[in-house]
Amino acid sequence: MPAFIPDLPVILAFALTTIVLAITPGPDMALQMSRAINYGREHGLATAAGAMTGILVHTCLVALGISVLIVAAPTAFFVLKIAGALYLLYLAWQAITQGGGLRLAQKAAKTPNVAQSYLTGIGINLLNPKVVLFFMTFLPQFVDSHDPAAGQKLLFLGAEFILVSIPLAVLTVFAAEWLAGTLVRSTWVQRALNWSFAAVFTAFAATILFAEGRK
Repeated sequence: MPAFIPDLPVILAFALTTIVLAITPGPDMALQMSRAINYGREHGLATAAGAMTGILVHTCLVALGISVLIVAAPTAFFVLKIAGALYLLYLAWQAITQGGGLRLAQKAAKTPNVAQSYLTGIGINLLNPKVVLFFMTFLPQFVDSHDPAAGQKLLFLGAEFILVSIPLAVLTVFAAEWLAGTLVRSTWVQRALNWSFAAVFTAFAATILFAEGRK
C-alpha cells in the first residue's frame, strides 16, 4: 500500500466521523439550502462545490502548518473572526432583501449567477474560524506526527472528507428543492423561510465571534 494512504481502520473511522460532522447543521448547510430554495438546484450545488473547495484549501493549510500559525496569532485569528461574522451578517441581510420572493413564485430582486454562488460557498467556508479550528485539531488526530508521510496522509484524509461529504451535500440541496416545490405556496411562507435563514446566519455569526484560538 502506498505510504500516503492511511490504514483501513483509520480510513473507516474518519469516514464515519465525517458523516456525523457533515450532517451537523452549520453555515455551509444553511447557505446551500437557502440558495437551492431561492435560486434553484444548480445554485445549491454550486454553493456546495464552493464549500468543498474551501475544505480542500483548509486541508492544504493544515498540511503546510499555516492554520496553526493563524490560530496561534491572536491578531490574525481576531481578523478572521470579524471577517467571518461580517460575511455571515451580509448573507443574513441578503436573505431578507434579495430573497423575499422564492424562485417558484417570482424572481428574487437580484439573481446571482452560478459562479457567484460557487464563490459564496468558498467564502463562507474559508472565513469560518470554527472550520479552521476543526481542521487544525481534528484532522491531525488521524495521522502520526512522526510519520514521514504525515503531510500526504493529511491530504488524503482531506480528499476523503470531501468525497464522503459530497453525497450528503447533494441530498441537502435536493431536499431544499423539494421543500421549495411542495411547501412554498404563499408569499408569507417565502418570507418566513428567508427570515429564518437570516436568523440562522446571524446566530452563526454570533457563535463565530466566541471562537477562541490558542492562548
